[in-house]
Amino acid sequence: MSKRSRQTPSVDEVEAKRRHDLMDKAILNFKGSADELETALGMFMVGRHVGWKVLYLIHSKKTVAKYEALLGINVREEFPEIGPDAERSMAWQLSKSISNFWKVVSGEEKLPLDRDGRRSLE
Repeated sequence: MSKRSRQTPSVDEVEAKRRHDLMDKAILNFKGSADELETALGMFMVGRHVGWKVLYLIHSKKTVAKYEALLGINVREEFPEIGPDAERSMAWQLSKSISNFWKVVSGEEKLPLDRDGRRSLE
């Protein structure tokens, strides 16, 4: 694994506590599949790195809405549109060559997946 330099800015103690409390609240109030909870928490952690547009390329609109409800957030308010690590997403790189971002998100235009059939970060 190659070493990368930090792209995402550090957060202060107040913001770190807010995020920690948000995750704790989501965990404490959750009932359902642990896999779904873990994925929602993963989206929350990755979102600040890649931004909300990449999240919509990784997940369907329905899934993002489900995770937003589970976490009590709105990804467009919580994360930047394009995060500092967005360029690591192959889907993001390919989507820039498409005429309309929302056509890709809605599935009207398809992006190719990686060789394993996944949306990956490099």
